[in-house]
Amino acid sequence: MWKTTEGSTGRLIQLCIGYFIFYVITGISAKLFTAKDIAISLCQNQIEYMVYNSIGGMLTALSVVFVMRWYKLKSNKLVSFGKFGFPQEVFYIIPSGLMTAIIIPTTTLLYTFQMSVMVAMVIMRASVIVIGRIVDAVQIAQGILHKKVYIEENIAVVFALCAASINIFWIEQGGFDFLQSTAAVAILSSYIAAYTIRIYIMNYFKNTRAKGVPLDNHGFFGIEQITASIFAILIGIFFYNAPSWFEWDFPQLAEFQDSIKTPNTIWGWTLLSGTAFGIVAFFSVFLFMFKGRTATFAGLVNRLTSLAAGTVATVISAIMLGAKFPKIQDWISLVFILIAVAFLSVAERKRTKELAAANEIENGRKMK
Repeated sequence: MWKTTEGSTGRLIQLCIGYFIFYVITGISAKLFTAKDIAISLCQNQIEYMVYNSIGGMLTALSVVFVMRWYKLKSNKLVSFGKFGFPQEVFYIIPSGLMTAIIIPTTTLLYTFQMSVMVAMVIMRASVIVIGRIVDAVQIAQGILHKKVYIEENIAVVFALCAASINIFWIEQGGFDFLQSTAAVAILSSYIAAYTIRIYIMNYFKNTRAKGVPLDNHGFFGIEQITASIFAILIGIFFYNAPSWFEWDFPQLAEFQDSIKTPNTIWGWTLLSGTAFGIVAFFSVFLFMFKGRTATFAGLVNRLTSLAAGTVATVISAIMLGAKFPKIQDWISLVFILIAVAFLSVAERKRTKELAAANEIENGRKMK
């Protein structure tokens, strides 16, 4: 079995492989449960799929958190509150959980508007790549991040944005006018704002560990997922009642209510499909918070892996479910991904040498 040390390239590859595999499963699942134009389909609307898939994902994540006791965080400092003490990091991990609870539904909601799914994916993936670079710039200026962003990482950002944006050049005219939709702009703004805050918090946690305090990503993930689940329930209750409370007349809210009142007969299978989505969350967070790497690098690895997995999921769906094969622009995008990965590989070699020289990670990886 391949054993690796924390912060090593081997550990990074393991996380990427895990993220890739379960992202592919999630992509195929989404196609199976929501696509109407495929040979094999368990068709549901996007909202209903989001509800039960998200519940399944949250239950999966919470089960692991409580079984493994990941809610016990190794903290810089304990804060006393009467007879109780709790990690000071809770003050900003709880807001990160709120941001996670916002990101999950807004991701799906962006797909419900009458625009290309690829356009929605471009907007979301490109924004996360840019956010990572901005967070690094801000935290370097604040003196929180003491590492520089390598030129290879900046070049990889350019190619990653090309990979994410290539479909823009194939958009047909006369489509959905995104900027003219108040709801679409509000949802996108919420998504970008939530991800910006969350990525900043993740990197703040990573870059402010006191000397001798381990980078406890498990503890961060555990507390974040618990709070995200609580906030997700509260947000769900709010939107379920919003049409009657505020007389909001949005089709997405009506579909959300219907998915709770009269769920599809296959809701249990949709719930089960959320298992893969829940596992994806582990790898996603651990990649974003990978030891010794910049937010630029970690965000690129995360998004490039998802882009590649999306292409593979499309190919498998075409073969197994009768869906459409990737288009020429998808293959061009894959070429840009590979170029970006090549530059990231150079940056990774430079970074591991730097970290090993500073005794922040063990030099090399262990094989067994």
